Amino acid sequence: MLLGSQLRRLREARGITREAAGYSIRASESKISRMELGRVSFKVRDVEDLLTLYGITDEVERQSLLSLAREANVAGWWHSYTDVLPSWFPTYVGLEGAASLLRVYEVQFVHGLLQTEQYARAVVRRGMTGASPDDVERRVSLRLERQKYLLAADTAGAPEFHIVLDEAALRRPYGDREVMRGQLQHLIDVSERPNVRLQVMPFRFGGHSGESGAFTILSFPDADLSDVVYVEQLTSALYLDKREDVAQYEQALKELQQDSPGPDESRDLLRGLLQLS
Repeated sequence: MLLGSQLRRLREARGITREAAGYSIRASESKISRMELGRVSFKVRDVEDLLTLYGITDEVERQSLLSLAREANVAGWWHSYTDVLPSWFPTYVGLEGAASLLRVYEVQFVHGLLQTEQYARAVVRRGMTGASPDDVERRVSLRLERQKYLLAADTAGAPEFHIVLDEAALRRPYGDREVMRGQLQHLIDVSERPNVRLQVMPFRFGGHSGESGAFTILSFPDADLSDVVYVEQLTSALYLDKREDVAQYEQALKELQQDSPGPDESRDLLRGLLQLS
């Protein structure tokens, strides 16, 4: 995505159309569009030809961008789990790991980055009906590996994580009573971390702006990268990066945050649920 955004910026600065850029590397206009969105792999030769077309002659700048092209083609650690993941999900894991800020609304269950191992296992078993025990454990292992970004001992390098959990996610049991108690206590503990802002949307509020369902907004440290909204569906997922789409989800989350109790009161709500469980 970073390389694609840089190539788009260079192309637009020279006033070159996607069609002309595609012609220069024997590709279609749509291929250039996918490259600029970071949706396809990069051939170093194609990047070299595009840089020449865009007038980039400085060797230091060329090598920097060519290094990005080589890095972009290296498979991430999560690719070893693709045999137990739906086809659309590895892209999300990569985006999640690169994000500096994640803003989330979740309603069905506790978000994967905040799940305990036991709760995650119960969720995965329910979602992967008929899967072998080994496949279930690999999926749980991936979920725990993802959490290392967020729960690192050194919070200076950890992403910011702002989440609104619907009360339904806290009351819907996954696993037995002890699993749910452990999950609630984990949420209380994690909510104390400086990089986590956890709010609960209580039933008593009634209807709210999260009526369309769960979603995640990912923001990245590089200013050239636009925010991405991730919306998971039953057989696929949407990755939305158009400014007008992102703005609507940002507004929905802003309203959810405003309408939900703050972090301290939400933590008290979690403690109350733990006592009742």
